[in-house]
Amino acid sequence: MATCPHLASANVRPPRPNESVYREDCTVCFDSAEDPAGLDVCLHCFNGGCAGERIHSRLHAQHFQHPLAVNIQRTRKRKQRDDSEPPEKMSKLEIKAESDEDRWDTKTDVKCFECGVDGLAKEGKVGETVQGIIKANTFAQQEEVKAWELELQICEHTAFLEQEPAREIPSGDLGHCNQCDLKENLWLCLTCGNLGCGRRQFGGIGGNNHGLEHKDANGHWVAVKLGSLTAEGNADIYCYKCDEERKDPKLVEHLLNWGINIADRVKTEKSLGEMQLEHNLTYEFNMTDADGKQLKPMFGPELTGLKNLGNTCYLASVVQSLFAMPEFKKRYHRPDEPLPPIDKPAEDLEVQLRKLADGLLSGRYSKPDSAVQPSQNSDEKPHQRGLAPAMLKHLVGRGHPEFSTNHQQDSFELLLHLLKLISRSQQSARGQYQDVTDPVEAFRFWMEQRLQCLQCKKVRYRQDEMENISVAVPIKRLPKSEDTKMTTNGDKDEKDEAPQFEPVTLKQCLDDFTAPEIVDLSCSGCGNKGFTKQSLFKSLPTVLAVNARRFEIVGWVPTKQDVPVIVGDEVFDMEAYRSKGKQPGEEELPEDQEAGAGASNKFVPNEMALDMLMSMGFPRVRCEKALNATGNSDAEVAAGWLFEHMEDPDIDTPLDAGNGGAAGGSAGAVDPEKIENLGNMGFSAPQARQALKETGGDMERAVDWLFSHPDATGDFGDDEATATNGTDGDAPAKIEIEDTKPAKFSLSSIVCHKGSSIHAGHYVAFIKKKEGWVLFNDEKVALGGDVEEMKKFAYIYFFRRQRV
Repeated sequence: MATCPHLASANVRPPRPNESVYREDCTVCFDSAEDPAGLDVCLHCFNGGCAGERIHSRLHAQHFQHPLAVNIQRTRKRKQRDDSEPPEKMSKLEIKAESDEDRWDTKTDVKCFECGVDGLAKEGKVGETVQGIIKANTFAQQEEVKAWELELQICEHTAFLEQEPAREIPSGDLGHCNQCDLKENLWLCLTCGNLGCGRRQFGGIGGNNHGLEHKDANGHWVAVKLGSLTAEGNADIYCYKCDEERKDPKLVEHLLNWGINIADRVKTEKSLGEMQLEHNLTYEFNMTDADGKQLKPMFGPELTGLKNLGNTCYLASVVQSLFAMPEFKKRYHRPDEPLPPIDKPAEDLEVQLRKLADGLLSGRYSKPDSAVQPSQNSDEKPHQRGLAPAMLKHLVGRGHPEFSTNHQQDSFELLLHLLKLISRSQQSARGQYQDVTDPVEAFRFWMEQRLQCLQCKKVRYRQDEMENISVAVPIKRLPKSEDTKMTTNGDKDEKDEAPQFEPVTLKQCLDDFTAPEIVDLSCSGCGNKGFTKQSLFKSLPTVLAVNARRFEIVGWVPTKQDVPVIVGDEVFDMEAYRSKGKQPGEEELPEDQEAGAGASNKFVPNEMALDMLMSMGFPRVRCEKALNATGNSDAEVAAGWLFEHMEDPDIDTPLDAGNGGAAGGSAGAVDPEKIENLGNMGFSAPQARQALKETGGDMERAVDWLFSHPDATGDFGDDEATATNGTDGDAPAKIEIEDTKPAKFSLSSIVCHKGSSIHAGHYVAFIKKKEGWVLFNDEKVALGGDVEEMKKFAYIYFFRRQRV
């Protein structure tokens, strides 16, 4: 057994429960413990470094004087049971985690980098530290636990549930729905004891909505799914008022009220969390062509898949699209530029983006999964294992109320959030790396808004910098006779019960987006009411990101509708949507005049979104405040904001009540230094001002507010005042924006979604490569697929400007 002087003096200890242990893959590349050289885990700080040709572990040891490491090599065990054999019978439905011992044969070897020896004795503190590293949850496992466990909360309806007088329900009455013969998917009303069937669920579980009808008729909001009850106190509890799964802190007591002893219950059905998990991990996006043949797996540079960590397809689809763009390739794929020494590389966004770029673009990890055996009589190679972007997901979600959770998220909101994070990171990166250019600049462009008084015809122009557009898709149902087919026995075919919609073109969506509209403003120049407002492109970006919103309110619930949008591969000309600026003969409204107390100052709600919100029963003041806080375009997002802010003390205070139009904000002036500090993080001055007003000037809370309100329009009030009341009294010079290049674009990639809600279902990306359109479906990368069909239903379209 080899020895070295560092063993006796080693200041090492086992990892604590709250410390991250990086023993699966290297923190600066995706080389892992499964590679022939294995992975070296530092005994001093638990950083994981590859032991192969890249020698990241050796570089870490030299930079930080951490000489001792344990080398871990893992080989996958052969399966004891063939996949074709039927699974073992389960006595209880549960998600059983497969342990490392079940999956891997593991070898460990302690080495000293300073002495250049390995085979060191695993004794004393060193031995205890090695055992602690092997037994500890890895960083990836910690993140997976968060992704697999549903984070439930108590709401006021479960916390203060009032029950009717106690009585015991006969066991026979608990065997089926009170209104039909269904014997599963049964929900017990905790208020009155009614037992009704639920909604139809994933996996073919039936439901006739009798539980829903009961809550509508009686206003009883909280129900528990009987089949999910366990003796340990676990259960599915749903609050229909919140329309969310919740916790009931007094579940045992509430069940006893109806004579149900939870200690006697045996779980007979999968929980909602288990079904959602199963749905996400087994969701079979169409991996066949029009002839039913399996799509051809693709391997090589720029053709690497990403493993789904449970609910991360929304992240994978977006980053695959971004790293297919030349700007992101050039910025982050730097194989010949070494990384500087960083104490915690797993917590550094620059490092993790460089790591992801290397993993996706190098081709180093794009190879068939040797653990997956293709079916007999098949010449096809299995798909890839995929890279697990656990470290990047942690950084992207850190501190964010949505992206830090396990839930499926909106891929478009993730795109906005990620672009902001990347822009913020550029300032610090410029001091460490060469040739740093912000890749997000490719998305930026200027919109010009034109207001014209209907009476005196005077105009006002305003420019706003943007990084994307979100267009509403017109929704028009086809007649019922055209979308309902009958089966041979005269019943409705379930596949055809879903409504069919009239197709629209992308041009129609852009026509609507840029069309003039009438807004209810008073002109201080002539005193009359009414303006036309129109927004057109003052400049056009290199990459145009278009979010297609196919949502309508159905039964007060925002529902995604599958409206086909016709988008071809041909070049699309945006010239018709370009602003020509102030025209000869137009007279501008003076800068010191304000249309209706400030055409730019006073918030003007989107009339269509406002009408939709008010039709739900919300007061106008609340609707205006919600639209002001969320971007003034999307009724669905604004409705979500309203539900979250119902209890705000100023929810019914009008927007213009002493604060110049900032929702819920302070009437006082905002500290310019704080605006500048937020500007250095990548936020615009209007956004920073609104966030500071919303949070009483608290910088930390303002940052959190900005990330949770990515579509906020911002507060332009003080900008106008500053511009008008300059020291020299002259009108400020407008920003000169010059863009005369051709406005021709072609589709380069799409992010597609299957499912009725953006917070459920499955996301994939189709990216145009030299080989053709390539499907990126988590770890699966394949040529072709139903791309022409999916183009019609994409959620995000990325268009690239054509070079002259």
